[in-house]
This record gives sequence, C-alpha cells and structure tokens, in this order.
Amino acid sequence: MSSIPQEDVLVVPRSLFDAVGAFQGFCGDVAAYLPALLDPRHTSWRPRARVEEDPSFKQLIPYCVLAHRGPDGALQYFAYTRGGGQSEARLRAKRSVGIGGHIASCDGEHGDDTSYDAGMRRELAEEIVIAGAWQGRCVGLINDDSNAVGSVHLGVVHILELETPHVASRESELVECGFETLAELLAARERFETWSQIALDALRDGKIAV
Repeated sequence: MSSIPQEDVLVVPRSLFDAVGAFQGFCGDVAAYLPALLDPRHTSWRPRARVEEDPSFKQLIPYCVLAHRGPDGALQYFAYTRGGGQSEARLRAKRSVGIGGHIASCDGEHGDDTSYDAGMRRELAEEIVIAGAWQGRCVGLINDDSNAVGSVHLGVVHILELETPHVASRESELVECGFETLAELLAARERFETWSQIALDALRDGKIAV
C-alpha cells in the first residue's frame, strides 16, 4: 500500500514552467514566475499519488527557510533531520533547512495566491511552533530535475526572519532541530536533501539576501 497521503494537491503543467523559462537550481526572479504559476487559469487540483509519478506536472511547494540574527549580528538558520517515518520515502534521514509541503485542496478552491498562502501557513503550523513574531518574503524558486523527487516538484523559497530563535517541532518526523550558522551547515552540506543544498549554495553565493 502506498504511503503517499490521499489528497488533491496544487499543480501546474510542466509545459507552463518550460514556457516561462525552465531552469536548473535556484532562480531569484520571483516576478517572472509566480504570477503565471499561481494563475488559476493554469493551476489545478490533482491526486497526489498520481502526480508524484507524473513529470508532466509540477507540484508547487512552499520552502520556508527560518533565519534569526543574534545580538552580535550573526545569522543562523533553522535545520532539522527528516525521520524514518516521513511520508516521502525518498527524503528520509536527510537534513533540511526548508519547512513546507504541498498545497492541498482544503487550502482554497481557486488554486491562486490566496490558496497558496493559506497552504504555506497551514504547513508551517502543522510542522513547527514559532514562539515569537516573524516576517516572511519570497526570494526565489528551486527546480531540480536531476532526480525523481525534483522532477515532479517546484519549490517556492521564502525567508522567514524570526525575532527569537525559539522554534520547536510539532512532528515526530522532524528531529535534531536547531539553529546553526551558514558555515556550519555548509560544512555538512552532503547530508542535506538536494533542495537544501541548492538553497545553502544560493545563500553562500549571495543570491539570497537576508
């Protein structure tokens, strides 16, 4: 029996991504992509179990990177390990700096930016508790067609700037949680899932400003 949840998730045709401008890795040009990707003329709700194996669609995934600047001005980023019971078997036991997940039909009927924002906030609330205030901004997109997971997903990267570094896991499958400097995370880069490697590289190269 499949471990993939039975739900309808937000997708766009791969052909739309190609038409706007397919890329590999990180792209910071949010304005060139999001209006088309979140246009309800292009989006649709489709069974997750089906589209997980269908690269003719891209599932839109908010990927939230949590950042906190300490009293000394040094930035740290929230990281965790995906536990062995995580629903996406292909990502189990990998480290990650991204919080997020699928936008589901329960997040809004129209499949637009309002549905997307509701889904992002639901995923955050399901996975973690952020004790203090935060401000978020969309900084780019991640695409990785080099593997089976990436070929059916498209990440929308958000930086969440937290007032305090007080974040706790709400899920048993998010373990080894804590804040680390970018240098510490890059030193363990090979332990991270590919999207996190791409995000860390973009932070290192100054493609994401925090």
